[in-house]
Amino acid sequence: MTRKPRPSSASRTVSPLRRLAVGAGSAFATVALVLVAVGLWAIWTYQGPGPAPRDGAPMTTVILRSGAGLPEIASSLERAGVIRSRAIFVAMAQASGAARRLKAGEYEFKSRAAMASVLHDVRDGKVVRHWVTIPEGLTSEMAVEILSKAEELTGVAPIPPEGSILPQTYEVQRGEDRARVLRRMMDARDELLTRLWPQRKEGLPFDTPQQAIVLASIVEKETGVAGERPKVAAVFVNRLRQGMRLQSDPTIIYGISRGRPLGRGLLASEVAAATPYNTYQIDGLPPTPIANPGEASIAAVLAPPDSNDIYFVADGTGGHVFASTLEQHNANVARWRQIERQRASKTGPMQGPPT
Repeated sequence: MTRKPRPSSASRTVSPLRRLAVGAGSAFATVALVLVAVGLWAIWTYQGPGPAPRDGAPMTTVILRSGAGLPEIASSLERAGVIRSRAIFVAMAQASGAARRLKAGEYEFKSRAAMASVLHDVRDGKVVRHWVTIPEGLTSEMAVEILSKAEELTGVAPIPPEGSILPQTYEVQRGEDRARVLRRMMDARDELLTRLWPQRKEGLPFDTPQQAIVLASIVEKETGVAGERPKVAAVFVNRLRQGMRLQSDPTIIYGISRGRPLGRGLLASEVAAATPYNTYQIDGLPPTPIANPGEASIAAVLAPPDSNDIYFVADGTGGHVFASTLEQHNANVARWRQIERQRASKTGPMQGPPT
């Protein structure tokens, strides 16, 4: 009977080592596959489409508070359903160097926006921009009403002194306090006046920046044509120099309704009434501005053009015609009265006396 040879001791010791190597290789391959899969998933999560919005809206709004760190920002975005993984957002923000440049504010992200796009927007500060516009010639009360209607603002703004606001368009942030926005509007007027007052023309018939604002407010209310502001300013400056009364209808209206439109022409009794704002009856300037003048009107009052004009009246086209003599002015008034009569026959009585 032939016996099979027994394996040598060397071969018996090698087999377990081979099995260990094969097992280790298999485990390494499995780990590698897992890592590759995780990496691919992370890349897809970062660069692929984001999650669908929970309410089906095309945009999702997220407010990132000032002072929030990277973990809080990532959590806020994940809770809002903008990103799938805060861990990947944090990792990519750190790896890209964006972590130190993330900006607070209000953001709107499109439905299913890629995480990469979201990170770039927060890094670049592409916040939602809100604007509040205060038109020239509004009273301070009217300006505060506009602030009160701005839904993105909070708090209550007091009514500031007349003429203390610079009318223009201001950028505001959601949640900003209305009183703070109003303060910016007032600071803007002060800064403008501080810049323009030292550059004023010599020999002006007023002595203080506040008096300049009073006159500028009258100019603002007298014309809605931008190119006329310097001419109107020159008329009123010439009248003050000559001791003439300003005879401005808007000042009478302010004394009656604090600048609210009357919806009708002035009555003869109103023109004759002695009030602090009736410049047909008082000498010089009224006690306060009658509106908030814009930069152009303030600049026109501080640097009026050289002119001999002391009269102006409406020309029927929305503007005015100017005159340096009473004879010229009377002829212009006659033309305006004819226009008034033609319009009155169709729409009823019009406004009060010409300037």
